[in-house]
Amino acid sequence: MNDGVSIADYSVVAVFFAAMAGVGVFYARRSRDVDQFFGGDKAVPWWLSGISFYMNSFSALAFVMYSALAYRYGWVPVTVSWLSVPAVLLGARFLAVRWRRAAKGSPIDFVAARYTPAMCSTLAVLGLPMQLIDNALKLLAIGTVVGVGMGFPLYLSIVASGLIIVVYTFLGGLKATLACDFIQFFVILVVVVALPFLCLSRLAALDGGAGFLHGMSVFVDRAPPGFFGFTAGRYTWTYMLVFFCCVGSTLSTNWSLVQRYYTTRRDRDAKKMAYLVAVLLFVGPPLFFFPAMSTRVFLPGLSDAEMNGVYARLCRDVLPSGMMGLVVAAMFSATMSSLAGNFNAAASVAVNELYLRLGGNPSGRAKLAAARAATAIVGIVVVALAFLMQCVQGADDLFNLSNKAFGVLLPPIALPLLGGLLVRCISRRAGMAGLVFGAASGLVLFAAGARWAFLRDMVWAFPITAAATTAALALGSLLWPDDPESRAAVDVFFRKLEAKS
Repeated sequence: MNDGVSIADYSVVAVFFAAMAGVGVFYARRSRDVDQFFGGDKAVPWWLSGISFYMNSFSALAFVMYSALAYRYGWVPVTVSWLSVPAVLLGARFLAVRWRRAAKGSPIDFVAARYTPAMCSTLAVLGLPMQLIDNALKLLAIGTVVGVGMGFPLYLSIVASGLIIVVYTFLGGLKATLACDFIQFFVILVVVVALPFLCLSRLAALDGGAGFLHGMSVFVDRAPPGFFGFTAGRYTWTYMLVFFCCVGSTLSTNWSLVQRYYTTRRDRDAKKMAYLVAVLLFVGPPLFFFPAMSTRVFLPGLSDAEMNGVYARLCRDVLPSGMMGLVVAAMFSATMSSLAGNFNAAASVAVNELYLRLGGNPSGRAKLAAARAATAIVGIVVVALAFLMQCVQGADDLFNLSNKAFGVLLPPIALPLLGGLLVRCISRRAGMAGLVFGAASGLVLFAAGARWAFLRDMVWAFPITAAATTAALALGSLLWPDDPESRAAVDVFFRKLEAKS
């Protein structure tokens, strides 16, 4: 049992940080222009892009908020996580090739051709806050893990985590992010594979026995009633259906994940990448969340306020001295991958869709300087938001805090993007109508939630906002159909997407 954080733990974390910074320095001189900094020259191998997609699809936020759910409800977070598998498979079937062909320098640059340049800029302005909120939640999660696991003050953990991520993303761009994702994948793999077996040994010891099978028997015998149900509490099948729509929209339109589609070498590589991600998303959740489930047996009675730190608590309880540093490095790996990808994608949108559209025709060096400056600004804003969220979080858990934000903000941004790629009959002006009306509906809904709190829950907020956005897209297409010239441009756009490879 680990009774404290040892020098070995700190040494492991220090070496890990040094390695990540070294990757950033190595790629700093290899990102000579904005296309390399944001797009990797569209030459990323499918397996590397798939690992990066997987690493970007979760973070320490998953370890924190899903582990809290696993401790409270048991199998529920596995059910929730597995909803991502069909969502990714649908993305492979209908979206992978279209994303690769549509996007160029940023995940939303195709919007200017499919809809209008004004909508592209509006989407950037509205989409950036959602990306920043998502990143701040993840940074708050890694701050929680580091604070509980290593004994650091939470504010110091948030600042240190944010600055380290900004440094290597600032230096090396997308190539540094991909290289770090590959290294971090194996760091996480060591912890995720080792920890369940250590927990099984601890469970076996509760009964005076030994062996993994005995530990599993103790776990099954002592688990609370209903612990292995697919749903529990507020997480009903209705909730799961809404969450599937939400996670499907996220995995199909999140800027950093879309980057992984359009930076692959060939169309078929974009599909192969998605199939790899689906396999990883199916295998991972039982391994990830069993330790937190087992903690309910050998460390019962944690309060609601303590549940967000359950993963770090169990690590300190079962890991031998020296391994806590590896766990913290793994948590950093998950968050650094996700945040670095999001920082790079958000900066690509800020530079390509705002700065370059408004800033004339700057030189290549000026563009690269703007890319790095945008990355730094995104990181600083995320750190500030993480502090704000910590102040307002109160008794609400991170899982529901995240879902409330995405229930309101996701549909107005995701649905016009998906409609633009899949539905030819949506008119250009209807795209802007769906974006603006959907966002306005979400803000009204959130404001009304001050009086009727249930309206801010994802199970209500997402369907209502999605319905408002869809209605605006449909009515806008009827009221403001495209003129012949615009229809011809849309036809050209879709012929490119649908051409046989």
